[in-house]
Amino acid sequence: MTDIYSRLRKAQAASAAIAQLSDAERAAIILEMADRVEDSASALVQENKRDLERMDTSNPKYDRLMLTESRITSIAHDMRSVARLPSPLGIVSEEKVLANGIALKKISVPMGVIGIIYEARPNVTLDALALCFKAGSACVLKGGSDAQFSNIALEETVRSVLTAHGLPEEALVLMPPDRESTTQILNAVGLIDVIIPRGSQGLIDFVRQNSRVPVIETGAGIVHTYFDASGNLEKGSAIIFNAKTRRVSVCNALDTLLVHKDRLADLPRLVEKLISKNVQIFADSQAFESLVRHYPETLLAQAEEKHFGTEFLDYKMSIKTVSGLKSALEHIATYSSKHSEAIIAEDEAVCDEFLRRVDAAVVYANASTAFTDGGQFEMGAEIGISTQKLHARGPMALREITSYKWIARGNGQVRD
Repeated sequence: MTDIYSRLRKAQAASAAIAQLSDAERAAIILEMADRVEDSASALVQENKRDLERMDTSNPKYDRLMLTESRITSIAHDMRSVARLPSPLGIVSEEKVLANGIALKKISVPMGVIGIIYEARPNVTLDALALCFKAGSACVLKGGSDAQFSNIALEETVRSVLTAHGLPEEALVLMPPDRESTTQILNAVGLIDVIIPRGSQGLIDFVRQNSRVPVIETGAGIVHTYFDASGNLEKGSAIIFNAKTRRVSVCNALDTLLVHKDRLADLPRLVEKLISKNVQIFADSQAFESLVRHYPETLLAQAEEKHFGTEFLDYKMSIKTVSGLKSALEHIATYSSKHSEAIIAEDEAVCDEFLRRVDAAVVYANASTAFTDGGQFEMGAEIGISTQKLHARGPMALREITSYKWIARGNGQVRD
């Protein structure tokens, strides 16, 4: 344990060294790391296969764990996007001169040392490093044992770039993938400035309940889409298919479709495309009756209470019939994790009320919830999607992982 805390103290020193670099220097180093990652794609895929061999292919985490050369190219592209973004540091968000003549500025500064605890998502290793480094901070990463070989290979790939530029290798600290190191991170008061958990609701709850270090909570995505009486069938079909099947293992994937009772006759066409992906539907009694002769029997079942408020992370979806906007809002308020929610409607007044009343980090009208992503929001890569309301909410990127300080310039003022 002493060795771990020694490394964390070195991470503090590394964060100070990173903060002293110019934005151009930080950007150049990130670009070099991205090149090194892309050049090492073949070797990284081989190490990733060692992890994949230990996981059942039916596990919803399998897709998140998988690295391919095209995915590595995409990750490197995201790193380059982060490098080229404007610096989040030194931004003056407030400025005034007090009545006593003291000039005040509120200016963005690095967070310091950022800890990220995550599961089978090796892409997080590089996304987090790029974002933290660009924002002038060191990062301490605790990945899951499922991605052990992948994370070690990624760390080794970029560490040489850091040391080649005279930076301490503790600018990136990869913790062992065991429970003890999680406990150490959660108790590293004064060594880690903030912890961001990314993963299952169980992981997030554990971090929130046991951390002595401040936590920015990223939440599970229990995602709804409401198809209104005024909804366009063609738009709705495309949006639902994309939100559910683009990547089922991500937190912005659709879990529950709410359908207006007056559009039950259109429900078979609305979900028809899902058949091509073998999506299993759990439908309430009204929706079930509408689908029973139109959707494959092997993929259709009566919904139970447990199917609502569930993040499936799989080719599964529930359907609930609602009497209108009011009951849709009530259902969402009851079961939502406040991540991403959507409405499909041509009635602008209904859209406006939905957007105003739904309490979630991101609320959509006539668009897929798959867009809840830092890259899609043109923020570069993301470090997580916050479902809390303090400090940051929604996709978190550069500005959300900075802090601020007040700078006061006086001319001999003293307080009475």
